[in-house]
Amino acid sequence: MTNPFEDETAQYLALVNDEGQHSLWPATIPVPPGWRTALGPATRQECLDHIAEVWTDMRPASLAMQMDGAAGR
Repeated sequence: MTNPFEDETAQYLALVNDEGQHSLWPATIPVPPGWRTALGPATRQECLDHIAEVWTDMRPASLAMQMDGAAGR
């Protein structure tokens, strides 16, 4: 059986959660609670490109807000 996250011929979703974290997700698997679709269904590469373009800060949003707020004091 092929890993559903590595099938180049499958359709995927780019997911995002409330913390601004992104994930590649097979379109055939239900979106897990706490996540929403940001792109797709699309090709694996299109989703990976989208994630690389929009997810430039790997910190969870709550941590980024806390750190950036502390730096501004």
